[in-house]
Amino acid sequence: MIRERTRIKRLVFLGTALAIVLGILGATTHRPVLLKRPEQIQPKFDGSIRQAAGKVDLEFKQAWENQGLMPAPQAPWYTVARRISLGMVGNGLSLEEYRSLEKIPEDQRIAWWTEYLLADRRWADHLAERFARATVGTSNGPFLIYRRRKYVDWLADRFEENMAYDKLVRKILVARGSWTDSPEVNFLTATMDEADTNKPDAIRLAGRTSRAFLAMRIDCLQCHNDYLGNVKFPKSESSHEETGDESLRVGQQSDFHQLAAYFGGIRMENPFSGLKNQGEAYKTKYLGQDSETQVEPKVPFEERWCSQDPTRREGLADWVTHKSNRAFARAAVNRTWAIMTGRPLVEPIDDIPAQGPYPSGLEPLVDDFIKNGYDIKRLVRVIVGTGVYQLDSRWSQADEQQEMEIDPKYEKAWAIFPITQLRPEQMAATVHQACRLKTIDASSSILSRLEMFGGVNEFTAAYGSRGEDEFAEQSVTVPQRLLMMNGKYLSERIGNNPIMNASTRIAGLAKDDATAVQTAFLSTLNRPADEHEQAYFVERIAGKRGEERSSKLSDLYWVLLNSSEFQWNH
Repeated sequence: MIRERTRIKRLVFLGTALAIVLGILGATTHRPVLLKRPEQIQPKFDGSIRQAAGKVDLEFKQAWENQGLMPAPQAPWYTVARRISLGMVGNGLSLEEYRSLEKIPEDQRIAWWTEYLLADRRWADHLAERFARATVGTSNGPFLIYRRRKYVDWLADRFEENMAYDKLVRKILVARGSWTDSPEVNFLTATMDEADTNKPDAIRLAGRTSRAFLAMRIDCLQCHNDYLGNVKFPKSESSHEETGDESLRVGQQSDFHQLAAYFGGIRMENPFSGLKNQGEAYKTKYLGQDSETQVEPKVPFEERWCSQDPTRREGLADWVTHKSNRAFARAAVNRTWAIMTGRPLVEPIDDIPAQGPYPSGLEPLVDDFIKNGYDIKRLVRVIVGTGVYQLDSRWSQADEQQEMEIDPKYEKAWAIFPITQLRPEQMAATVHQACRLKTIDASSSILSRLEMFGGVNEFTAAYGSRGEDEFAEQSVTVPQRLLMMNGKYLSERIGNNPIMNASTRIAGLAKDDATAVQTAFLSTLNRPADEHEQAYFVERIAGKRGEERSSKLSDLYWVLLNSSEFQWNH
């Protein structure tokens, strides 16, 4: 009996060891396994996508010529693939994803990788989180009547099914009912006060509606008229002959409160029945008045776009999402561009002038977005398909003179791809994925996904989240650098762990030193090491065995993960 138990234990141990070895070999060789095989993904960069991307590129080209700028060359495919991955799922490529792309003909890799991620739930989840930060912020809000997670999941479901963006926003604006049965209602309940759960905050909803869906900062109008002329609206029923400032009017305090009045009549008498339109009047005290004034709902321009009752939220939704309301499409395009590149075309991201001037590329993207039914997936394809998106962030070493002439106007004009610091959650997710050889996606075990989720949240809390202002440029602080160099999050993922950590597994199973170095570079920087890098690091690990070799690979990982190249999108 004892011998039989011993034999069973040995078989279990050998089976587990064999599974680990096969898993490592599967990731470190050119036989990757992903959710979908290459033949199951058909790139959709058709003639229509290329034509739309060409119009965008033409505007940039003309702007470069006018400024006398020579654009950077096209970036290597693996650099563009890393950009796509950071923009669409929030982390770099895994080793097996990189190996998969190597199996695709090089001229098809960018289109194939974009299409693969558009079919991956991670893309919908990542995009939903980005749009949720703009619409409900990052706070967990009042627990009893608000579930941020349900709202994000609802957004992700809509993005995954590719619901037209105008229909999605309309559902949010006219939402009513319970925040559990109708998750879009959480846009409203996120603003409710814990001490007064009877109604949402109409002031905050007016600000979020204008900023997130129209990229208009009209918050200052809450207290007074715009005396400085910073907020301007198109004149209602304006003549097409009017141009420039003649077609605009300065914002008034009433503009803001008339917008807020659309949300003033929402009430929740019973938490179980949720929010309802009760038709109660919205009141406010205007500057210089002694008493409150009842305010009727009204949009600040082009009331004719409200095809339904203009005083109800259905009328507001008609107006916001109307095809002629280009502010709506501009806001969506500018935010999607920022998500994909790390930097918006118009900064700040939620403040686009009503009448321009607009940067190169924005209006052609807006035209295509409206023409094709507010299709977010198509918008992503067009952005990736542009030559601008695929520009390098530097010139080759042979172009030393050109590099010396580079100044900020190149990045401002997108004549060179602008480098941007990874957001804290991007940094954490990219580190975690780099330290695991297998892709962490829907096919991964629940434990793997929970480990990544918990680790990213823990790191972000220590590193410092950017919150709603995630696209605002910020400098790296000394504590943040120390956290990366000496923190537990990184040390746990590069330490000696033959079951979990990529550095240890590579050290034990790479067939030679050169393969070990190249595998480390592909896993972290998503590019092959050049001759000098490979020679340098091969010399450092040559002749090492056992724990000493694992320690050297861990040191290599530490160097690569703390490099500027790793921590910036470029």
